[in-house]
Amino acid sequence: MLARVVENVYWLSRYLERAENTARIIGVNTNLLLDLPGGIAPGWLPLVDISGNRAEFDTKGTKGEERDVVNFLIADKENPGSICSSLTAARENARTLREILPIEAWELLNEFFAEFSKDLAAGINKRTRFDFLKRVVVTLQSLSGMLDGTMNRNDAHTFSTLGRNLERADMTSRIVDVRSAQLLPAETPELRPFETVQWMSVLKSLSGYQMYRLKMRTRVKRIDVLQFLLRDDQFPRSCLYCLTQLENSLTPLPRSEGVLEVLDGAAKFIQRAPLATLDQPGLHELIDDIQLRISNVHSRLAEIYFPSGEISGVQRMNGQSQSQSQSQRQTSLSFGERAKA
Repeated sequence: MLARVVENVYWLSRYLERAENTARIIGVNTNLLLDLPGGIAPGWLPLVDISGNRAEFDTKGTKGEERDVVNFLIADKENPGSICSSLTAARENARTLREILPIEAWELLNEFFAEFSKDLAAGINKRTRFDFLKRVVVTLQSLSGMLDGTMNRNDAHTFSTLGRNLERADMTSRIVDVRSAQLLPAETPELRPFETVQWMSVLKSLSGYQMYRLKMRTRVKRIDVLQFLLRDDQFPRSCLYCLTQLENSLTPLPRSEGVLEVLDGAAKFIQRAPLATLDQPGLHELIDDIQLRISNVHSRLAEIYFPSGEISGVQRMNGQSQSQSQSQRQTSLSFGERAKA
């Protein structure tokens, strides 16, 4: 299989996961609006900071109000991290992969992209946003399940799994970071009773509230949520679980030792993190370090397995994005030849 093909499959999965989880991040804040009493509203600018696109957002000259941020994260085509941009890139990658993807998956993505583009106004409108974001999440979950349930277990499937789990680990850490970004206006005594509501929103944004209750069998507490989302070994969206899946996919690949070494360092860092003693600034620093280590895993993957061996493209989220020139680049090396070169 051509190296450029597995690279495109890898980025297809990353873009789909990125779009889904960007919708989840917006959902964290939207759910808080529903759960908190009147007069207490979460901020929106922290979501831009979490996405890693504050510089791009500041060039817009907006005030950073709710509608500005939501439009930037959902519909702004100039923002490489928006849902719109991620779906556009995913569709372009899928178009070049039509010969190896299940036809049903291509049709679902193509039809949903057209539907999404037509209904963008519903995503911006506060009254219809919840249903719009839910539709994004459910459709992309369906597409992910379709790919995983119907693709041959070959190199394409392996790199699809790698892309999905790497992006998921990074985005889960960012959703956890929503809390450390202080979405509520200030840490004042009257807001303390609502801290549990915030952590419940984080769990629900990852469809993890029920699984948390089954596993922890206790009320929602900060330390238990951090333990569950960062290093639980059963919840499929926890950072540590995703890194374990990466290891399982990488182990059979040739020349994977360097990537596995970086991956092992990231897993051990998460396992050893002193979650119980972290204050909010400390949690934010921990998340930054996790994201840097995840980015390093991608760097080693790109260096070994992808045609250019370089990390080019737009800097977004964890600093990685595929440029159009990458997706269009041709190479005569197959994946196996590249790995053995």
